[in-house]
Amino acid sequence: MRQPVLLTLCLMGATALAGCQGTRVAHEKRALKSVNVVDESNLSDIMLTVGDPNEAVAYFQKSSSENPDRIDLKRGLAKSLIRANKPEEAIAVWRAVVASPQGTNDDRVGLADAQMRTSDWAGTAATLNTIPPTFETFERYRLEAMVADSQKNWKKADSFYDIAAGLTNKPSGVYNNWGFSKLTRGDNAGAEKLFLEALTYDSSSFTAKNNLILSRAAQRKYDMPVIEMTQTERAQLYYTLGLAAVKQGDTSVGRELLQQAVDTSPTYFEAAERSLKALGG
Repeated sequence: MRQPVLLTLCLMGATALAGCQGTRVAHEKRALKSVNVVDESNLSDIMLTVGDPNEAVAYFQKSSSENPDRIDLKRGLAKSLIRANKPEEAIAVWRAVVASPQGTNDDRVGLADAQMRTSDWAGTAATLNTIPPTFETFERYRLEAMVADSQKNWKKADSFYDIAAGLTNKPSGVYNNWGFSKLTRGDNAGAEKLFLEALTYDSSSFTAKNNLILSRAAQRKYDMPVIEMTQTERAQLYYTLGLAAVKQGDTSVGRELLQQAVDTSPTYFEAAERSLKALGG
């Protein structure tokens, strides 16, 4: 009697051991899968920030084709296509993301951004209109402001630029765009204030400095503003100021400013020199 009982116990023990081994293997597989997901997530973050844009596109194209149900990989593909200056291709991917059950309002903003980059203002506006007004993000209002600009709805544009500036701790680009909007409307004094505001948040922005010079030149303010600049930037800004003066008919002032550009530059300022020769200076 004892032998059959012992055999039964051994069989039960073997079965339990096999079950434990199977459970352990399953746990190990799940653990490895979790580690792979974390590693993949880190790699995706790297590809979207510091990786080469075209390499990122190739990575996300391969990964999303191998994992068609992974919406995060499609998002990565759309974003990497934007970084690679391929907005038309990004639009198709964003549309697929937005149409999926996992599509979010952030994804719709991504689609609108891609449409704006192709100058599809009507499409951008239509996409933004599908987003509820309660969804308030910096990117959403930045795009809303630019769409309002394209429609010459200045009151709405000013409101959206103001909201967007308040939703980021780096509003320099918003103030620069807002200033350029004012400049195109002919509000040169208003533009000057906004470009100065942009420089208080990013004193290295040459675009804001150059736009500031243009807004001042439009008011016939031909003196150099007191802002942080390198010697090379000073020469380039004198050049911009000189050309603006000439275009407004202030030829003698423009000639003097172009000469200052040549004198200021640490290297030979060929563009300013050519302009001076054209003016007979």
